Amino acid sequence: MTSATSSGSRRRRLDPGRAGRWFVLPAAALLLLFFAYPLGASLWQSLFRTEGGVTSFVGVGQYARLFSDPLIAKSLINAGLILIVQVPLMMVLAVGLAYLLNQSWLRWRSGFRLLTFLPAVTTLVAYAVVFRVLLATDGGAVNQMLGVIGIAPIDWLNSEWWARVSVIAAVTWRWTGYNMVIILAGLQSIPPELYEAAKVDGAGHWQTFWSVVLPQLRPVLIFTGITSTIGALQLFDENFILTGGGPNDATLTPVLYLYKVGFRQFDFGYASAIAWMLVLITAIIAVVQFRVMREKP
Repeated sequence: MTSATSSGSRRRRLDPGRAGRWFVLPAAALLLLFFAYPLGASLWQSLFRTEGGVTSFVGVGQYARLFSDPLIAKSLINAGLILIVQVPLMMVLAVGLAYLLNQSWLRWRSGFRLLTFLPAVTTLVAYAVVFRVLLATDGGAVNQMLGVIGIAPIDWLNSEWWARVSVIAAVTWRWTGYNMVIILAGLQSIPPELYEAAKVDGAGHWQTFWSVVLPQLRPVLIFTGITSTIGALQLFDENFILTGGGPNDATLTPVLYLYKVGFRQFDFGYASAIAWMLVLITAIIAVVQFRVMREKP
């Protein structure tokens, strides 16, 4: 009887389900402490407004303020321009590079893959500072090279048009290699039999790429497209270091504006409202993009 009782107690002590809950508990506690609580606190804070050191409850007043703030509209337009130009450009470059680096006839493929991916491991601040030096109007390496071929210096960071071009170029350089590696992994998972079948059917390189490669890459392209879109909407480091959001707010993005409102004007309630607006916009765009890209042609 005693033996049976001790055996049952040992089974209860070693119950994997109960033991698993204890192992998950630290991670769940950290998730609640550093994610769920700040998330709820920011939502609650967005319902208050502080003026003259006095905090008052305004409900959705902070969100109504978003519709009358011209800088919100300006930042969203800037983010939209970057999104519709930079993301497609980067995706095309990433797919092209991945397809090229996946070819068996290419020599030193490993070296080229490493060089292409290196920008992705460069710290955001470091590479943005380097781009700022390269694009300096006086003495910048880019303008010096343009001068060699007879082109006048361009005011890259102080002209509205060229400031946007500079930010797009910097972000594209930074993230193309990252997406290329993901797409390359997708290419290498395509069964060789599909290429052989296309070759037997008389398909050329372009037909094989269009009819075999791209359909097989659809899940990977959906993933990289959505993550790149989210990254474009959350752009901060490059704009902050290269242009500070200028000139004339030409490169001001929602996250950069959120930073200025929260940490320069100390209007944390309105900054929280901006953050939740950005969350909603990002979620809507991601869902629409997922559904559009998921549909088969």
